[in-house]
Amino acid sequence: MTSEQQRLQASADREVHWKRWGAYLSERQWGTVREDYSADGDAWDYFPHDHARSRAYRWGEDGIAGFCDRHQHICFALALWNEKDHILKERLFGLTNFEGNHGEDVKEYYYYLDAIPTNCYLKYLYKYPQAAFPYDQLRIENKKRTRSQPEYELLDTGVFSENRYFDVFVEYAKATFEDILIRITAWNRGPEPARLRVLPTLWFRNRWDWGDPYDMPEVRRVTGPKGAELLALDEFHYGKRWLIMEGAPEMLFTNNETNTERLYQAKNRTPFVKDAFHRYLIEGERGAVNPEMKGTKAAGHFASEIPPGKSWTVRLRLMDSNPSDPQKDYFGAEFEAWFDKRKKEADEFYEQRTHVGISDDARMVQRQAFAGLIWGKQSYHYDVDRWLKGDPTQPPPDPSRKFGRNHEWTHLHNSDVISMPDKWEYPWYAAWDLAFHCVAMALIDPDFAKDQLILFMREWYMHPNGQLPAYEWNFSDVNPPVQAWAAWRVYKIAGRISGKPDRMFLVRVFHKLLINFTWWVNRKDPSGRNVFEGGFLGLDNIGVFDRSRPLGPGNYIDQSDGTSWMAMFCLDMLSMAIELAEADPAYEDVASKFFEHFVYIASAMNDMGGTGIGLWDEKDGFYYDVLHLGEEKVMPMKVRSMVGLTPLFAVETYEPQDLERMKGFRRRMQWFLDHHPDVKDHVDMSQQTKHGPRLLLSIANRAKLERIYRYVFDEKEFLSQHGVRALSKYHLQHPFEIRDREGITHGVDYEPAESTTDLFGGNSNWRGPVWFPMNFLLIEALQRVHFYYGEGFKVEYPTGSGQQKTLWQAGAELSKRLSHIFLRRNGRRPVYADTALFQNDPYWKDLILFFEYFNGDTGAGLGANHQTGWTALVAKLIEQSGE
Repeated sequence: MTSEQQRLQASADREVHWKRWGAYLSERQWGTVREDYSADGDAWDYFPHDHARSRAYRWGEDGIAGFCDRHQHICFALALWNEKDHILKERLFGLTNFEGNHGEDVKEYYYYLDAIPTNCYLKYLYKYPQAAFPYDQLRIENKKRTRSQPEYELLDTGVFSENRYFDVFVEYAKATFEDILIRITAWNRGPEPARLRVLPTLWFRNRWDWGDPYDMPEVRRVTGPKGAELLALDEFHYGKRWLIMEGAPEMLFTNNETNTERLYQAKNRTPFVKDAFHRYLIEGERGAVNPEMKGTKAAGHFASEIPPGKSWTVRLRLMDSNPSDPQKDYFGAEFEAWFDKRKKEADEFYEQRTHVGISDDARMVQRQAFAGLIWGKQSYHYDVDRWLKGDPTQPPPDPSRKFGRNHEWTHLHNSDVISMPDKWEYPWYAAWDLAFHCVAMALIDPDFAKDQLILFMREWYMHPNGQLPAYEWNFSDVNPPVQAWAAWRVYKIAGRISGKPDRMFLVRVFHKLLINFTWWVNRKDPSGRNVFEGGFLGLDNIGVFDRSRPLGPGNYIDQSDGTSWMAMFCLDMLSMAIELAEADPAYEDVASKFFEHFVYIASAMNDMGGTGIGLWDEKDGFYYDVLHLGEEKVMPMKVRSMVGLTPLFAVETYEPQDLERMKGFRRRMQWFLDHHPDVKDHVDMSQQTKHGPRLLLSIANRAKLERIYRYVFDEKEFLSQHGVRALSKYHLQHPFEIRDREGITHGVDYEPAESTTDLFGGNSNWRGPVWFPMNFLLIEALQRVHFYYGEGFKVEYPTGSGQQKTLWQAGAELSKRLSHIFLRRNGRRPVYADTALFQNDPYWKDLILFFEYFNGDTGAGLGANHQTGWTALVAKLIEQSGE
């Protein structure tokens, strides 16, 4: 075991709390639902960026390169000033949903360079312009642009011309789980000397202003060892801590409390408020900071002029013991040696996790993907019942709030470290995103992956009716039910790594998933036809209508993807039941239930009970949504999109040995097939071994798979050089249109990047981009079908090329196309398109951003540019393809 593996084991056994401290601080708390106490639910306007420096947050904190304890009581982050900005840079800036021409968008350049699961080593890079930060320019220009124009980025403003910026690296290393070393190194990349102020800032999350019986914590200046400044912390939960700073910085103190005078023209409770350091430095208010050198927020104020091409380093140390030894050098050779040691241990950890044959470039991309996953964890706090009612010390919320957003989730009380899609653009969890995170995370920290899946099924997350919370803006919305798939995959990955399957995890998650499955069946198949209506299933943005909204009385859509997700849910539950039945035969009964339910769903999708109006279109050889307008008018919506490829995901194989030990299940399965001969289309037992027939369960039988694969691997349809598009390129020349009862025409046409329609609002618009999670599921499905048919099932790849490949080879080729979005080929990374600085500059070209989705024609990154979450699946694809 490597040193990091030993720490992970000690943490899992609760022997040493290596995960108590980590990069768990959000990058945006302003503009979130949690901080929104407005009557109209307009979170962005209720708490804008301009308020963030002056207003105490209620539910969390944010900062640059932040670090905190897992409960987010004690926070640390970086503040910067280039002596030109009109705002102290304490947090990242970005546009709100209404300011960006494609929705909300962070307008900063920062990178997660390295991390290991215990956070014993972390490395982050922030690129800070030497010119005044162009806040207004970014707002004004983006506001003017239309959906058909690209976003106006920070790079477009010219502030990085001639390399006039600082590369600010922030590193953390743990000597012990309570001795945390911090190293901040700023490089002047410009041609001339440039001045920089660095303010390492420590503060307490405000937990005392809301009517709770918390003793107010305190940080104060005390006498430290020679050549250093020392802060003493006293916090109710953690007791005493000390932060030591090398050198003799000016010490600044204030309180983490709202500046009510600035925001509301009301008298401040204390003269020393949250924005004191901004006012002291930039506005010259000497009385803004506390001369008594104490408070609930403190910073060391370091200043330097850095020569061109040179660096400047600031060192700090957060400890649980008083560094009072005057003879000890807390920042000497030992300090640097700890960084060297932890960095070497990180290299050893990833060396063991990395495929032997992959290139150095692929290794670097994979490691940054994992780093983003680890930096993407956040200490998340939200008590919905209290949020709805308001706090006793604050004005009561508008009465309409009791019937507004999330009012049905009063049981939800979250206070945990959670994997986030993105800590600026999506600083709140999303249930289906998290499932994909866990599969990637299982490669490096399987215990955390398992814990996350279980967490979301605990009674303070899962609704009493069995629904999982979707995401903060609307917990009642519906995401694809991929948790069963994730649990099964994490179980297999973790078992492979440890050499021992964690059956208790599987039992726990299986029983909670039974409850969730029942919710889906009862709520989303109201007519009992085994055809499902979902709502927001991750793909409604490539549909004709907004499926999260009612279509009017008597109107509804039979969803190809919603129904396919449920079939996939059945198969994953069946696989888990078969696994668990090995030790407990009682699970055979449940296995029979999911086998039969899958077959019913698959049959309904293909035939709809003999009505001839199924989701399968025999003429086209494709699955479509079907629109019902009242009782009489029924029409397939012939859009060739990922909606019609989702049925491919619902496929699983079972070996005769699996079935042999389950005699009760086998007997009931045979009885079911004998008495329902019409369903055998979805149960293939044609492949034999010496132990007997093998079993393939699939929505689409082999003949249908062959027809759909022709579309999938056709470069004029779904297959791009960078993966499978969400919408066929066929619709570029052949848009789909439909007219509703009011005579309004609705249409879908191919667009490779963000859509120009505003149907779904904000940045929730796309038509043809490549999505990593959907491609990943498709690759796995190809592998499973190949596992069953082997060399006997080949496809033309690409369609029309005359080249025949097995499905395994086709999946491998698809993996390479996806991986190549990030890998350097012929001096370019497709993810950065034609941005010369990102492609060629030595200080930029190896910094990777893991975007939300990718241009279907060029592979350029789109959407949330730090959304490592599900795009971190590229780490698994690199492992499989051996790039």
